[in-house]
Amino acid sequence: MTEITEVPSPFCGIGTDDLTIQVDGVSLKVTANGCAVNTPLFEQPITDTHPRVDGKEVSLEIAVAKAATLLKATNLPVIGGCATDVNGMRGLLALADRCGAVVDNMNFVGARNNFLALQDSGWMNTTLAEVKNRCDLLLIVGTDLEAFAPRFFERHLWTEAMFVEDTSQRQVVYLGKAPSGDASTSPNGNQAHVWECATADLPEVLAVLRALVKKQPIRAESVAGIAIADLQTIADQLKAAKYGVVTWAAGALAYSQAELTVQMLSEMIKDLNDQNTRCSGLPLAGKEGDQTANQVCGWTTGYPARTRFSRDYPEYDPFLNDSRDLLANGEADALVWVQAFNVASVPPVTELPTIVIGRSGMTFSKEPDVFIPVGTPGIDHAGHAYRMDNVVAIRLKKLRDSGLPSTADVMNAIEQQCRLSLPKRAW
Repeated sequence: MTEITEVPSPFCGIGTDDLTIQVDGVSLKVTANGCAVNTPLFEQPITDTHPRVDGKEVSLEIAVAKAATLLKATNLPVIGGCATDVNGMRGLLALADRCGAVVDNMNFVGARNNFLALQDSGWMNTTLAEVKNRCDLLLIVGTDLEAFAPRFFERHLWTEAMFVEDTSQRQVVYLGKAPSGDASTSPNGNQAHVWECATADLPEVLAVLRALVKKQPIRAESVAGIAIADLQTIADQLKAAKYGVVTWAAGALAYSQAELTVQMLSEMIKDLNDQNTRCSGLPLAGKEGDQTANQVCGWTTGYPARTRFSRDYPEYDPFLNDSRDLLANGEADALVWVQAFNVASVPPVTELPTIVIGRSGMTFSKEPDVFIPVGTPGIDHAGHAYRMDNVVAIRLKKLRDSGLPSTADVMNAIEQQCRLSLPKRAW
């Protein structure tokens, strides 16, 4: 039994790097600095040690050969999930290029809200380090931040800072959704100010808030149950702050054309920077490899995920390359699901040939044609993963010897098998 300290986490999105893990063979136990997100994922036991083909245990070589055989017979396979580390994503893209696949990250539906706003009008965003060292007002829009990242406040708000003398005096405001706990309460007992409304009402509420920031007159007395006077208070706080930060989770904005809400927030932040104060945005993401997938896809092809390789060059389309639609309307003819982090994130059920390259312990309602259990980055092998602000690639440690291959090993092996009969696509 050994104990490993200063363990970084690939699971929480905020780059937590101070966990203490007790390793007993292949069993792990978080003994310090765990949370509701990290602890269960680190302590997930290994139950699958051998690949399966048609439900029967086989060697890795046979499973790889079967996966390659299935992909050789396809015209438009879809590679979904995409929950892996940097090297795993590089191997995934090489395979997609080889067999002309569509690559679609499972969290792209939410991320699309951010990308569309960014591509249309740009934004002014910050980093976790800037939040820690400069933020004096945090506005949380439409999400429960402590449920998303339980240690966010401990790590980045109620801690020592370079340019904030008393961090306990920082202000926290929730708009839309109330917090699920008390992590947003400061060390001296100051509670967050909470103004609740339905998620679907956020566009209307934020339109009024932006108008107030720009000193536009509002005739109504309330909007979506929130008094205009309360929204005026938030607007005044944002304008008085030395370094305000507005944060949101695009995936939580579950309504049509939510990208317009992200754009409205981004434009409000620009308005505030025109008024002798500093304000920045902080999109919440980074779980299950979504930032890693988009980063690697970006610096490899020039596009984020939801890119297809069927015409000898990468084609990005955030709508037409939606894997759910491709599977539903019969355009796709095979599914490859890559999920090295979360056993509960299983592929959609389909009658198409299905290959799952996933974490040990997955339970399927329909057994895939091929299942290859792989090691988890940051547990079974070393690797790199991007945290939510996209500026830091976390160096993940190997904690145990499980004997499981990495996602990169498996993807590269399948690509090599496909190479024997499929020509290289040039781009």
